[in-house]
Amino acid sequence: MGRRALLILAVLVLVSICALAAAIMYEPAYAPIELPKQASFDASIRARGARVVALGDCAVCHTAQGGKPFAGGLPLLTPFGTIYATNITPDNETGIGSWSLEAFSRALRKGISRDGHQLYPAFPYIHFTRIPDQDIAAAYAYLMSRDPIHATAPHNKLIFPLNFRPLVAFWNLLFLKDERFTSDPRQSPEWNRGKLLVDGLGHCAACHSPLNLIGGEKTGHAFDGGLIDGWDAYPLNQLAHADIPWTKDQLVTYLRTGVASEHGGAAGPMLPVTRDLATVPEEDVQAIAQYILSIQKPGSSNDTTATVAGNDNRNARNISPGTVMFAAACASCHGEGSPMQSIGNRPALSVSTAVNAKTPRNMIQMMLGGISWHQAERVNYMPAFEGSLTETQMADIVAYVRATYSKKPAWAQPEKMVSDISKENAQR
Repeated sequence: MGRRALLILAVLVLVSICALAAAIMYEPAYAPIELPKQASFDASIRARGARVVALGDCAVCHTAQGGKPFAGGLPLLTPFGTIYATNITPDNETGIGSWSLEAFSRALRKGISRDGHQLYPAFPYIHFTRIPDQDIAAAYAYLMSRDPIHATAPHNKLIFPLNFRPLVAFWNLLFLKDERFTSDPRQSPEWNRGKLLVDGLGHCAACHSPLNLIGGEKTGHAFDGGLIDGWDAYPLNQLAHADIPWTKDQLVTYLRTGVASEHGGAAGPMLPVTRDLATVPEEDVQAIAQYILSIQKPGSSNDTTATVAGNDNRNARNISPGTVMFAAACASCHGEGSPMQSIGNRPALSVSTAVNAKTPRNMIQMMLGGISWHQAERVNYMPAFEGSLTETQMADIVAYVRATYSKKPAWAQPEKMVSDISKENAQR
């Protein structure tokens, strides 16, 4: 074959590859519609939609701190940069007011916006694809019946070439399975309801699973624990092997109130999730707990073997300075005999999941940012210490608490982790 023929063949192959890539990346736009009148949606459908939206934690990601519900703008920190949640109120220009039910359904199940552009998988459409049609229609009715809010999300800050949205189409080829939930006849209705909520609407694996190098959930490691927005999302399949094994009642209480007296309180991204779950029927949370406790791994896999320093936890660094700092900053709420312990029924530090975890990340995050005041959860309030304590002082407290209240090995280099997390938070 001559050089000219080889050149022609190479051009044809290149054109074919480009045409195939374009076909994979292309998605058609759906025509805009006039905003439906609220009266066009039955009140019972809207009520069901409120339940669906709460179970899907939509407000958690689509509400910025201090912003209006569902108006977007919340920064989501990823290994590839920052993604800002969009406005899902029925505003015609900046929200979903011009979206048809078909466009809304496609976004939830395939990650495609009304105008045809790819949505980033920080939006958990790979899980929402399991949601039944009637639940999607109910969520649509509820969201389209809310007051429109004109609010444009900031531009995403992603590394090149991931800031080129059409490339997400190739990610979808690897990780998106367009499938619906099917019940397991061998299991109870409660278990099946729980699986639907955990795997679909609740998209629990999206946060509680480790990710691979391109941001997909690692195959075979669902619910093994992950890192979300700077917080450790603890394994959901090891609850039976905690120092005090979780019971169904404890898990239901935690998910509905944000506090379990035997395990501690919710914080970070999990706290608003519990506030949403407090608004849904308890039977939904009972089903979630039933399913989660059925996926526990065999054997005890809760050993804290990572990020340790030595074998004798009582020899952790800076225990003496930590003793002083704990007495000054923490003992009024967390010390034995404190009013919050005896009257407020605050969980003891010795049973706290954060204190007994593999890393001090969540404990440090709580110290830095605190836990916001919420009238219904006063026992779970904690002031922020960022700005009032130095990184060294917080590290001393971390070392002291681990040594005093946990039987697990000491954490290595807590001061470095305090510094690293502070820098991570400053980048948002």
